[in-house]
Amino acid sequence: VQLQASGGGSVQPGESLRLSCVVSGFTFGIGQDAIGWFRQAPGKEREGLGCISNDDGATNYEESVKGRFAISRDDAKNTMYLHLSRLEPEDTAVYYCATDIGLCSLSAITYRYWGQGTLVTVSS
Repeated sequence: VQLQASGGGSVQPGESLRLSCVVSGFTFGIGQDAIGWFRQAPGKEREGLGCISNDDGATNYEESVKGRFAISRDDAKNTMYLHLSRLEPEDTAVYYCATDIGLCSLSAITYRYWGQGTLVTVSS
C-alpha cells in the first residue's frame, strides 16, 4: 500500500485549500480499510483530524475541525480529499494521510501505512 499526499501550500487566514491523497494497493469502496487525515505542527504531537471508512464511506471528525474540514473521495481515481476552509494560523502543520485495515479511527497508532506529508502554512 502506498499513499501520496499533495496540495499543501501557503495561504492567508480565512482561505481554503484542498489536499489530495492518492492511494494505491487497494480498491476504494471494497474492503475493510479506513483512511485517516492527520497533521503535525512543529513541537506538537500528531493529531487526528478525520477519517473515512473504505467500504461505506462513513466519516468521523475531530471535534475542533468539524464544520471547517471535510473528507471526500473519488473512487475512480483512488483519491481521498481533505477540504480545509476558514484556515487559521493555528492550522499550520504538515498534513498526512494514512490507511490500514480496521475501523475509522483518529488515533495515529492504528495506521501502519503513511504518506509523506504535505505542508500547509497559514499566515498573513
